[in-house]
Amino acid sequence: MKRPGPLLTLLAGLLLGLFMLSLNATTGSKSASSPYKEKSPAVTASPTPSKATASPSPSPSPAAAPQGVYTGRTDDDSSAVAVSLRDGRAIAYFCDGHNIESWLKGSVKDDGSLSLTGDHGAKLNGTLKDGKQIRGTADVGGGHYAFTLDKAKKPSGIYRANSQVAGARIVGGWIVLPGGKQVGIVTRDGAPSAAPAIDPATGAVTVDGQRLTAHPVTP
Repeated sequence: MKRPGPLLTLLAGLLLGLFMLSLNATTGSKSASSPYKEKSPAVTASPTPSKATASPSPSPSPAAAPQGVYTGRTDDDSSAVAVSLRDGRAIAYFCDGHNIESWLKGSVKDDGSLSLTGDHGAKLNGTLKDGKQIRGTADVGGGHYAFTLDKAKKPSGIYRANSQVAGARIVGGWIVLPGGKQVGIVTRDGAPSAAPAIDPATGAVTVDGQRLTAHPVTP
């Protein structure tokens, strides 16, 4: 039997080399297409800072309504004026001590202004200054009067009496000024005349021999 010749040996080596080359190529391809990709590190988003919720500003407390009584005289010194304030309301009395008088009422606005009205077209307008003074004007009985009123202390103020005496209706109004001076009018069935003085401590007054009581006036 003859041994394989050199040609067969060469052919076998060539086939082995081709097989190895093919094997290497296949292995390299699998490595390049590996399904396991390196994961990129996760990026954590920084939390968006929440905006601080501003606390609502506390509502300003409403200013307390002015209280008290203001008295004084007109600039021409012919008459007395008094205004009583309470809970945003106002009542005023204008009196010359002889035959001109008027009761007026209305409200006090937040800015301290007053606009009061009375019978027969009477008007009183004024402004409260710092809670201590009222400056304004009054239109009463066909006259126009400017006035300045200061805040008063008891017994200063406005007083009123309403009664029947000897069959006549008696209505009296008084302004007690600081220092004790009084200006008032009593009407008998609508006829005015100067009023007798009252006792501010008790309100006692005698009209036509009849003892009456005048009471402080508030709105």
